[in-house]
Amino acid sequence: MKPVPEPARLLVVDDNKVNRLVLSRSLENQGHIVETAENGAEGLNKIRSQSFDLVLLDIEMPVMDGFQVLEACLNDVDLRQIPIIMTSAMEELDAVVKCVELGAEDYLTKPVNPILLKARVNASLEKKRLRDEQRKLFRTFAPKEVAEELLRTGFSLGGKNVVASVLFADIRSFTTIAESQTPSETIDLLNRYFGLVFDAISANHGAVNQMIGDGLMAVFGAPIFSESHREHAVRAAIEMLNQLQVFNQQQLAQNKTRVQIGIGIASGEMIAGYVGTQTRAAYTCIGDTVNLASRIETHTKVTYRSLLIDKNTRDGLPPDIPVEALGPVIFKGKNQAVDVFAVTGWE
Repeated sequence: MKPVPEPARLLVVDDNKVNRLVLSRSLENQGHIVETAENGAEGLNKIRSQSFDLVLLDIEMPVMDGFQVLEACLNDVDLRQIPIIMTSAMEELDAVVKCVELGAEDYLTKPVNPILLKARVNASLEKKRLRDEQRKLFRTFAPKEVAEELLRTGFSLGGKNVVASVLFADIRSFTTIAESQTPSETIDLLNRYFGLVFDAISANHGAVNQMIGDGLMAVFGAPIFSESHREHAVRAAIEMLNQLQVFNQQQLAQNKTRVQIGIGIASGEMIAGYVGTQTRAAYTCIGDTVNLASRIETHTKVTYRSLLIDKNTRDGLPPDIPVEALGPVIFKGKNQAVDVFAVTGWE
C-alpha cells in the first residue's frame, strides 16, 4: 500500500479576512495544517520563526505587499527553498510576469477555484519534496556547507583563493588493528570512530571533505569563511580526542582494541573548489597549507604528541587553549623551518 503523506504545514497571507477564511477551510479540507497572517510583515515574521511547507501569498496588502515578502524570502538562504504561490484579484499580465521573475512557484487569481487550488498546491508540495530529497542526498555525500553552497550557486569546476584551516587525522597502527580482527569488525570500528569525529568537526563549523582508509581531511573556513577558523579547527580536534577517550573506555570494556590518533592542523591561504570532471567531482582544498597540515599530522608519530599545529594556527587561538612550543622543524618539500606547537588543553 502507498504510504499516506503527512499533512503539510501551510501559511495563508491575505489582508482580507474572508479570503483567509475561504482559503484556510479549503486547504484544511484537503488535510493540511493551516496558519494565517493578515499582512505581509506578519507573514514574513511567521515564515522566519516557524516551519512551513508552502506559502500562499496575496500581492496587494498594507504594511508590506506580496512582492516585498517574496523578494525577502528569495534573498534569505534559509527561506528560499519554501515554495510560494502568489494570489491576487489582479489579472494583469505584468503582475504574473513579475511574480515569475521574482521566483514565485505559481500564481492563482481570486476568487480561487478549489479544484485548481488543490492541483497547484499538490504540485508545489511534490516539487518541494523532491528538492528536499535532493538536499538530503547532497548532504549524505558532501559536507553540509558544501551541499548548501552547491544548491545555492550551482556546480562548476574550479576554485578560488581562501584563507582557512585544514585538519588531518589518522589512526595509529591501523594495519596492525585490521590484521587482528575480521573485516566486518574493522568496518564497524571505522563507522563508530568516524561517527564521533564527524560530530566533533561538524559541531565546530568544519567540513570533512576527504576520507582515505582510516584517515580524514577536514577544512574550517571554507566554503563559508569564518574569522575563527583556526580556533574552530583546534576545538574540533580537542573534542575528537576527548570523545576518543570515551570510545576507548567502551572498547576496553568489550575487550576490543584501543584506538590512538594523530592530528595535524595548519592555517593559511589555499585554493578551494571542485576538482574532477563534469560527471564526477569532489570539493577539496589544495596548496602549501594543505600539504603542511599533512606533514604535521605525520610528525605526531615522531613527537608522540596527539595534536600538533603550526604557528599560524597558534596565533589565532584564545588564551584558554594552552600550547607547548616544540621548536622549528624542516618538513619534506619545505625550504624553511616551520615552528610547531603541541596543544595540551585536552589532556
